Amino acid sequence: MPASPPPFAARAVSTAGSPVREILALTERPGVINFAGGLPAPELFDTEGLRAAYDAAFTTSAARALQYSTTEGAPELRAAVAARASARGLPTGPDDVLVTTGSQQALALVTAALVEPGDTVLVENPTYLAALQCFQLAGARVVAVTCDADGIVPEALEEAVRRERPKLLYTVPTFQNPTGRTLPAARRAAVAEIAERLGTWLVEDDPYGELRYEGAEIPWLAAHPRARDRTALLGSFSKVMAPGLRLGWLRAPAALRRAAVVAKQASDLHTSTVDQLAAAHYLAANDLDAHVGAVRRAYRERRDALLAGLPGALPAGSRWNRPEGGMFVWARLPQGYDAGALLKVAVEHDVAYVPGAAFFTGPADPRTLRLSFTTHTPAEIAEGLTRLSTALS
Repeated sequence: MPASPPPFAARAVSTAGSPVREILALTERPGVINFAGGLPAPELFDTEGLRAAYDAAFTTSAARALQYSTTEGAPELRAAVAARASARGLPTGPDDVLVTTGSQQALALVTAALVEPGDTVLVENPTYLAALQCFQLAGARVVAVTCDADGIVPEALEEAVRRERPKLLYTVPTFQNPTGRTLPAARRAAVAEIAERLGTWLVEDDPYGELRYEGAEIPWLAAHPRARDRTALLGSFSKVMAPGLRLGWLRAPAALRRAAVVAKQASDLHTSTVDQLAAAHYLAANDLDAHVGAVRRAYRERRDALLAGLPGALPAGSRWNRPEGGMFVWARLPQGYDAGALLKVAVEHDVAYVPGAAFFTGPADPRTLRLSFTTHTPAEIAEGLTRLSTALS
């Protein structure tokens, strides 16, 4: 009788799958109105512009587009990313940028460079689910920092850093996933000061920052003078160009960036050459800011449609926030409700959301849920809320 192969790594077995991905698989059948996934609206993709960009990548140099490339990324795309970051108030050169296969890979590379099994990582509570998976897979000890409606509470952060001596704090300070909240400028300054004074890395994830519908822009944590030498900034083209490109980027201090390059060489050698060159051609030939402006207008209308319909869709006594941008509204049902238990009923009524419990570190709030408003039109959102009202009643 053959011997069994050795077991899987403990971290692979102990890291849970993503309930968001499982819900998306559950709701793929036609007719389901899905508030679960943070999916950009496909009808807003600039398909003609992107098709032309891929044609240009092949026309200019098919041999280069189809060949291996450098780990750091195509020079023209790095230059374009640097120019856009500089325009948003963070002076950046092409050499400061590493192109990644989505910003999720940027997070994995930073984690590989910084975190050893048993190291402590601080996160917001609740926080981005795939970040929790990334840290768990690395064998990190994940500790939540107390948050309120504005995000991280600086006093709680200082206490946690003193107590836990973490390797890093992971934060999504602008239009956070899952809550949609934004960390105010004064708190960003406090976070930067704490990180400098007590000594910890900051990982600032910004996939949604360009999707602002109201209010004033707030500078990146990475732009704060006290955080520049210790902040890894993660960005993405998924929400403003197309997620199928799987293009993201990392801006980090030189030593950390070099360590991330080595980790990327061990991971995938480099990000797809043809996709990088197509993106570079697109940015050279098109006004991405104008396209983002059109996307913002559409998403603002969808956010407003969701907010207008929630009073009639959720049970009396429910509460929710009003995000200034991004893709998500965070809601909390009244006492006695369990959003996870009710999801099956909702799906039976052809509507879905994400129960909030999966986003928490430690004790979860079963009454919370995340609703994404970007995928569907205002009319579809209204119909989805009607179905949700029936399911929750």
